[in-house]
Amino acid sequence: MDLRQLRYFIALNEHRSFVRAADAMGITQPAFSRSIQGLEQEFGCVLVDRGNKDLRPTPEGQVVLQHALTLVQGAALLSAEVTQMTKLDAGELRFGCGPAPAVKLVPDAVAQFINAHPKVRTCFQVDNWEKLSRALSREEIEFFIADIRHFEADPNFQTQALTPKRGVFFCRPGHPLLVKDSLSTNDMFDYPLATTLIPPGIRKLLANLSGRMDFSPTIETEHFPALVKVVLQSNAIGIGTEEAFVEDIAKGSLVLLHWRNLPQNIESMNARCGIVSRTGFRLSPAARAMIETLVAVDKQQISVAV
Repeated sequence: MDLRQLRYFIALNEHRSFVRAADAMGITQPAFSRSIQGLEQEFGCVLVDRGNKDLRPTPEGQVVLQHALTLVQGAALLSAEVTQMTKLDAGELRFGCGPAPAVKLVPDAVAQFINAHPKVRTCFQVDNWEKLSRALSREEIEFFIADIRHFEADPNFQTQALTPKRGVFFCRPGHPLLVKDSLSTNDMFDYPLATTLIPPGIRKLLANLSGRMDFSPTIETEHFPALVKVVLQSNAIGIGTEEAFVEDIAKGSLVLLHWRNLPQNIESMNARCGIVSRTGFRLSPAARAMIETLVAVDKQQISVAV
């Protein structure tokens, strides 16, 4: 039994004639009759009362007809729904991102995405990479954007690298450190440090610089605008990716700090930003389209910066 046979049986009930039903379905009458006979053989009973001029279904045929209508209609609805999702005319997308990508990369990409696909409901969660990985494992989101170093060697995750982001230190104008001609990393630890949840590599670097076994910032938040406001109103030193507050630097409302004993482009201070998804799980059409948009916007932003 297949949907084609069920459609033929429905057509026979509508037209009450093998000839007219076959013509409506676009096949020859003998082929149509063989299909109905095959359906009867499969069920082991007569489905059509051929002694009746109206070719009415038998009681068994009536049961088959009811189920056939449900199955054929369900198949049509399924096909329509999948087609809508494939064309991105409906559906929902849920993904996550770290605080730094949430400042510019993700909003720019989401804006482009909803301009192209306005009927897709788009939700993105801003949090640290630890919580995002748990949300991904619980299937609450399809992917997230964050530093990928923690996930590259884990077989449970797939990663797709984006452009590395330069990690920097920043403070408010008028900060006491700015009166010095040269700054050492020793000066850094005389003041509170404010940051989002930092990757293990940067945490280890800061621990080594401070001479401690481990490092924990004085202020930690995943809300980057709040972190910047704290830095602007205190002597705290902020740590983050430069692109997240490039406009504040350009306006002079934030100032970059350079340490003489710390190379400006030290690799461990850079964020290895990328897209993280689950191994073995097929992404929805909306998720794939969003990732393509993120990659394109990331390239555009780098081109503008250069």
